[in-house]
Amino acid sequence: MTTPSVYLIPDSALEREADALPPLRSVHTESFPFLLAELQASIALTTYQAGKLVFLRPQDGRLNTHFRAFDSPMGLAANHQILSIGTPGHVYHYRNMPAVAQKREPIGYVDACYLPRDSHTTGDILVHEMAYGENDELWVVNTRFSCLCTLDNINSFVPRWKPGFITGYSPNDRCHLNGLGMVDGKPKYVTALGETNTPTGWRANKKDGGILIDVPSGEIIARNLSMPHSPRWHNGKLWVLESGKGTLSIVDLKTCKHEAFATVPGFTRGLDFWGPLAFIGLSQVRETAVFSGIPITEKNIERNSGIWIINIETGQLVAFVKFEDALQEIFAVQILQGIVCPDLVNDEPEIIHSSYELPDHAMKYVEKANPATYP
Repeated sequence: MTTPSVYLIPDSALEREADALPPLRSVHTESFPFLLAELQASIALTTYQAGKLVFLRPQDGRLNTHFRAFDSPMGLAANHQILSIGTPGHVYHYRNMPAVAQKREPIGYVDACYLPRDSHTTGDILVHEMAYGENDELWVVNTRFSCLCTLDNINSFVPRWKPGFITGYSPNDRCHLNGLGMVDGKPKYVTALGETNTPTGWRANKKDGGILIDVPSGEIIARNLSMPHSPRWHNGKLWVLESGKGTLSIVDLKTCKHEAFATVPGFTRGLDFWGPLAFIGLSQVRETAVFSGIPITEKNIERNSGIWIINIETGQLVAFVKFEDALQEIFAVQILQGIVCPDLVNDEPEIIHSSYELPDHAMKYVEKANPATYP
């Protein structure tokens, strides 16, 4: 992995995304697409509020925003081979098929194309963050049942871990477990909005009742967080988003104290890193009961929806993309390393039905179909 150059935002400020027609428009700093191009990467994000999976792709010095429709997507886990999305009731799995990518527009530019492989019916478990661990096992934050779970071929879900203060499994969102941080392929950190064991009990003190938990030991390592999300271990430090304050914070594991490292203009949720850069998801958040009574809404602070890139060595803002109009909330943010122009097919039956993937040992026996006898 190369260390990217760090760009400062030029005075020329913003470019408007011409590729996304209203009501899904965006503006971005000039540095944003150049940074992605240098990294040879793109960004995938989910927005349950707008019902979209969004790819941010650098293209000819501009930022191309590529949308695919889903039913309230939230959890996202992706790499070069697989992309999984959590929605109400289902987790969908897509597989990268390079041969299909070569035929997608713009020809010769699309370098990954995810096609549906299978789906798992979970029931509405309020899927939040997801991540792949050892042996490509998918870990899911099951918010409704206050646990971490995995999936098998028999059950709706398989509970694997719950906070010590949760006495049992029930579908009533007792602590609003939401964020998941992996270390060495295993669940290591989770966040919750409260240390509560009653149905939606976390709502009573959402302003600063949030906690950060060490999964292996079950110990609570930080309290008094304001709606924490997206715990991440990076460069020898434990990072967490305090959504209620619009901050990226660092947790000191020795003292268990947390301190804001950077403040951005939005409700922070969704986080990924590359070298010295933090890619932070921002949401406007609506004035609802869930988001009332927290610092970012009480103080009437400016709230944007988009991706802000912060240099974690200097604290400087490097670049951003801001969504306008209908796209107001972001949940998951993930960098796709080594993929510049991803695509995903989910509503084109003719492509899905005519694309095949076979194991390597069978490929030597594959013969081309005769167009005269095979449609």
